[in-house]
Amino acid sequence: MSRICAVVLTLNEQRHILPCLASLAWADDRLVFDSFSSDDTPHLARSAGARVVQHPFQNYAQQRNAALQHANAEWVFFVDADERCTPALADEVRQVTRAPAHDVYAVPRHNYLFGKLTLGAGWYPDYQARLFRVGFADFDPAREVHEVARYRGEMGRLRNVLIHYNYDNVAQFHAKQRHYIAFEAAMLFKRGVRPRTRNFIGAPLREFKRRFFDLAGYRDGWHGLQLSALMAWYAFLTYRRLAQLWQSDAPRSPTR
Repeated sequence: MSRICAVVLTLNEQRHILPCLASLAWADDRLVFDSFSSDDTPHLARSAGARVVQHPFQNYAQQRNAALQHANAEWVFFVDADERCTPALADEVRQVTRAPAHDVYAVPRHNYLFGKLTLGAGWYPDYQARLFRVGFADFDPAREVHEVARYRGEMGRLRNVLIHYNYDNVAQFHAKQRHYIAFEAAMLFKRGVRPRTRNFIGAPLREFKRRFFDLAGYRDGWHGLQLSALMAWYAFLTYRRLAQLWQSDAPRSPTR
């Protein structure tokens, strides 16, 4: 039977870490890969019997790849602190690692936003690459946020869901999206993408259409409309941030 290491990336997750680790009690090893939390996250993790390794955070892909190097197992199962692994999912992970057909498996999620299970606007099935055969797959370092797995062959898909308690309220949602906006704009800037006037109108409209119509946000009623509008607004803010990066870079460049 292959050993499985459950890895939880943390930064000040004292609220979530104990129930998260409890849902991973079935794993052969539980590793909390911490970005030097200033709260009680490391202490609570150790008290729950988990290994704790502290590593400076650069970006999400780098952090997950670094965690893979510390896994004492054939397989790594990544779970975020605000996620919970169900017994059905645990059984399925055990089963597929006994006779694997793939090096990476994606897991669907049930996302709870503002206390509501959200099944439209792109939040379900919301497959995430989480189960990795160590030494055969990792994350693309060029994708610093919304990580992309690198692997051979095809990615497998599990049936059972992770429970994800995303955001308690709109303020928390805003704060996290601003964090993502900074990463997304920085990646576009590194690729040499320049914002055009049409981007400030077209990108938000496309994002709203994608979320509300193509991804069936309308099925969640007012909740889906609100989320689709918010994601359209963040698309606008991403290009505004990208424009700011180009403006701040201009005085240092002799060609502009």
